[in-house]
Amino acid sequence: MQYKFGYYDGICGTVQMAACPLLGANQVGIEPSCYARNIEVRSALIFQAASLIIDIIALFMTVIMIFHIRSKYTAVGRKEMVLFFYLYFLMTVLDFITISGIIPISSVVYPYFVAGYLGLTSAMCWCLMLNGFIGFQWAEDGTAASLWTFRLSSLLIFGVMYFVSIATFKDIAAFSKAHPIGLFIVYFIFNPFCLFVYVVLQIILVVNTLDEYWPLGNICFALVFFIIGQVIQIFLSNQICEGIKHYVDGVFFGTMCTLLSVMMVYKYWDSITKEDLEFSVGGKGNVWEVRELLHEDDEFAPYAGQAANTIGHAGVSFANTGSLYGGQGYPQQQQQQQYQQQPQPQYQQQAYPPY
Repeated sequence: MQYKFGYYDGICGTVQMAACPLLGANQVGIEPSCYARNIEVRSALIFQAASLIIDIIALFMTVIMIFHIRSKYTAVGRKEMVLFFYLYFLMTVLDFITISGIIPISSVVYPYFVAGYLGLTSAMCWCLMLNGFIGFQWAEDGTAASLWTFRLSSLLIFGVMYFVSIATFKDIAAFSKAHPIGLFIVYFIFNPFCLFVYVVLQIILVVNTLDEYWPLGNICFALVFFIIGQVIQIFLSNQICEGIKHYVDGVFFGTMCTLLSVMMVYKYWDSITKEDLEFSVGGKGNVWEVRELLHEDDEFAPYAGQAANTIGHAGVSFANTGSLYGGQGYPQQQQQQQYQQQPQPQYQQQAYPPY
């Protein structure tokens, strides 16, 4: 199949994508020459069954990653990064709906779901690129300025891509489904550009600010998985589909590699963020404790000895009876003044105040 810039004919002729039934010069869309087998469940056809299993796994793994990100209360860029995974979760849900046949291609709402899927894809890539700038402290992470910049700009990107998609599917204004150059530029140029910028920023961040380069392995694996998935999905889908007799096609490998890429992005972020254990309230079992050995005869050690009963007369709480200034329960400054005014023999006082 011949690939042309601005046209989906070559791509959709190779791999089954959600937008392909809505594109092309004819009214039936563009069909791939080879695609995965369908399965019948209670008289309903389910498309891309193997890819749907990967989508379910992706949803489960995304929930786990979101939980771990939210539990790192003091990590840099925690709230900004979790927004990326929220977008990936929603994108996976729409991918599940659009490629499975749950919403028929002939349905009037199908183009709007596909437009939502494409819009979330672009918003997710944009959000990841913005996360690349967090390490350079362009704005203090977790603040209203940072979070609303992420939210509003991602919403804007989603809206632009949604409009471009609907306008292309409906032949509105200058947009045409026979020549969807706007959709092509956003999906195949803008999205990869955002991912490329993120990777470059993280390489610069690790090389210039970190003492070890191990996190680069995670980000490189994420990039490699993504590239492999796109190459298999767009260029090798027919060969794979025909070689294994229509059991799976390039969509399966593209979905799986995208999941692996997202997981490596999480692994990279987790490896470069350190949690301050002093302020951690995540309930982890490996909280560090530091204990100092104090001499029993060191009366000035703040934690020396065992705690004494501090409940005095009539239920009133007083200071430790084993303190240097007796058991009167005065504040520290008042205790010092009392000690200076009283003669030496009065060091030992009764444990309870006089009536």
